Amino acid sequence: MALHLEEITPRNFETAIGIRVRPGQEHAVEPVERSLAEAYVHPPGVAWPRLILDGTRPVGFLMAFLGIDWYGDGSVRRSGLWRLNITADEQGRGYGRFAVASVGAEIRRRGGSELYVTWHPGADGPEEFYLRLGFRKNGETSGGQTVGVLGLGDA
Repeated sequence: MALHLEEITPRNFETAIGIRVRPGQEHAVEPVERSLAEAYVHPPGVAWPRLILDGTRPVGFLMAFLGIDWYGDGSVRRSGLWRLNITADEQGRGYGRFAVASVGAEIRRRGGSELYVTWHPGADGPEEFYLRLGFRKNGETSGGQTVGVLGLGDA
C-alpha cells in the first residue's frame, strides 16, 4: 500500500489532528482542528477533508473545497485545495505534490477543469511550491492571500 487518502472518521480523528507543520509555518496554514471545524459548518459536500497516508504512516492532511460559491453571490463556483498540512519531518518527499494531484483528480471526477488554491505571500510561504506545480497567479486575492489556478489538463 503506497500513498493514499483516507476519509476522516472517528477512528483516525486523533491521528488527523496530530498533524503539525514545521515551526514557523503555522502562520501560513490553519491547524487541522480548524479545518475540520470549517468542514463541519459548510453544507455537505463542499469540504473534502482527507488524511494523507504513506502505507499506514500518516504524513499529512488536505482539505479541498468543491463547488464553493466563490464571491458569495452565486455567480461563480470554484473547486480547489483549501488546506495542505504536511507533517514537519515529512516535508520535501513528494507528499504535497501527491495531495495536489489527488485533489485535481477528484475535481476532474466531478467534471471540473480548474483547481484553485490560495497562499500567504512572502518568502516563507508556499508560493514557490505552487508555482513549480504549474499554478499561475490569476491577479486576485482572497482574504489577503494570493489566488492561483491550475488547468487540470496541465496537472
